[in-house]
Amino acid sequence: MLGRLLKSKPLVTSILRTTDFWRCPCTKDAQLLTRRTLCSKAEAPKKVISQTAIPGRSTFRNDRRPTEFDKKILLWAGRFKKEEDIPALISSEVIKAATSRVRIKICYITMALTLLGCLVMIISGKQAARRDDTLLRMNTEKKAMWRAEAETELEAAAMKAQ
Repeated sequence: MLGRLLKSKPLVTSILRTTDFWRCPCTKDAQLLTRRTLCSKAEAPKKVISQTAIPGRSTFRNDRRPTEFDKKILLWAGRFKKEEDIPALISSEVIKAATSRVRIKICYITMALTLLGCLVMIISGKQAARRDDTLLRMNTEKKAMWRAEAETELEAAAMKAQ
């Protein structure tokens, strides 16, 4: 504002309002802003040419050789059809996304097996209730058997004593 009054070119043009169409002097493209931003006419950064071990590859590329387990995960996730299709170097993001997908599949399988186990236990419990196989009856039978064994041992000890 002060720059306009003094008719000089300001360093920072202005604070732009949200959701207004405006033409950025840096890119000359119309954009829809979703937040308040400052726009300055800065020069575009120059490309830095760096030396890498392999010419033509970027410096900070996050590639690595997949292990056998990584290859299996990539196949299970459906990223590749065959093990021969997997390249020698894969970015860590691809492997991370595949492991996330496999982890989610394993969680779904675990949930399904848990529900199946619950249904099996419900069905077997209802069948046991029909047969009158309750814990109370089983415990009373077991204790009656222990008492009978104890009585026979006492009788055997009394016979030896006579």
